[in-house]
Amino acid sequence: MSKFQLIFLAEAREFLLQLDEKSRDKIIFNIDKAKLNNDSELFKKLKGEIWEFRTLFNKTQYRVFAFWDKTNVEHTLVLTTHGLIKKTQKTPEKEIEKAKKIRLKYFEIKNQNKDGNKK
Repeated sequence: MSKFQLIFLAEAREFLLQLDEKSRDKIIFNIDKAKLNNDSELFKKLKGEIWEFRTLFNKTQYRVFAFWDKTNVEHTLVLTTHGLIKKTQKTPEKEIEKAKKIRLKYFEIKNQNKDGNKK
């Protein structure tokens, strides 16, 4: 049974579509695997509320950034923000910041919609 439902936001989808089919399939395979098992080799907390899906395929490190939305008790969501091909040992701080901004924007819009529905 899956531990969460996954949503690919636009930039994450675009990143995956730019990759060759085998790399994309491997990343999606690992994400599906992470949905079933807690494995920090596949899905790891980075900083604050930001996590990353990790894939090593053909000597290339792929990262897809994500965050949790646990506001609905029945359906825990993980939303992917964007991805990159990792070239250094350390994850670039600007990529974590980018994921944080996307997360804040998501919750801002979600809360506006929720407030708008109450009126």
